[in-house]
Amino acid sequence: MELGTRAKLLLLLLLLLLLQATCFTRAQADEQNGYTAVIEVTNGGPWGDWAWPEMCPQGFFARGFSLKVEPPQGGPGDDTALNGMRLHCARGNVLGNAHAIESKSGRWGEWSEPLWCPGSSFLVAFSLRVEPPIGRGDDTAANNVRFRCSDGKELEGPGLSWGDFGDWSPPCAKGVCGLQTKIEGPLGSGDDTALNDVLFFCCRS
Repeated sequence: MELGTRAKLLLLLLLLLLLQATCFTRAQADEQNGYTAVIEVTNGGPWGDWAWPEMCPQGFFARGFSLKVEPPQGGPGDDTALNGMRLHCARGNVLGNAHAIESKSGRWGEWSEPLWCPGSSFLVAFSLRVEPPIGRGDDTAANNVRFRCSDGKELEGPGLSWGDFGDWSPPCAKGVCGLQTKIEGPLGSGDDTALNDVLFFCCRS
C-alpha cells in the first residue's frame, strides 16, 4: 500500500514537471514571436494566398505606411489597384532611424511617399477599401487602406476608389509591429487583382 502511494506521488510529480516544462516552452515561443495579437478585417478579397509575415525590428513600432498602387488602366486594360503595403517602423519619435518592412507585393504600380502619424504616435488599427467580386467585369479586390494612429488621427492612403471601406479592425493596445499580405499572383491573360487582404501584428512592447 505504501509503495503504491509513493508511486502515485512520483507520477503526479512527473506530470507537474512535464506541465511546467510545456508551459515554459510555450511562453518562450510566444516571447520570440514578439507580438501579442493579430488584427484583421472581414471584407478582404477572396483571391490569392497568404504570403510570409514581416516584423519591425525589436523595440520598433509602425509609425507610418506607404502603398504600391497601379493607376487606372482605362478602356480594355486590366486594373489591379492596390498591389502592396509597407510599414515604416521607428523607435520613439525619431524618424531618422526608420526601417521599412514589406510582405509580398504585386508586380504593378509605383510606391507612394510614406504617410506618418504625428508626434510620437503610432499605427493601432486599420480599415480596408475592397471592391467585391463583380462577376464578368474587371475585379480589383483591395483598393486602399486607412490607419488610425494612437492619438486618434486617421490617415488615408493614396489608393483608388473602387469598392467601399469596411469596418475598422480591433485596435492594438501597444501598436502595430508587423504585417502579412494575401496576394493573387499574375494570371497571364486572366483578370489580375494583386493584393486582396492584409493582417497586422500587435507589438508586445
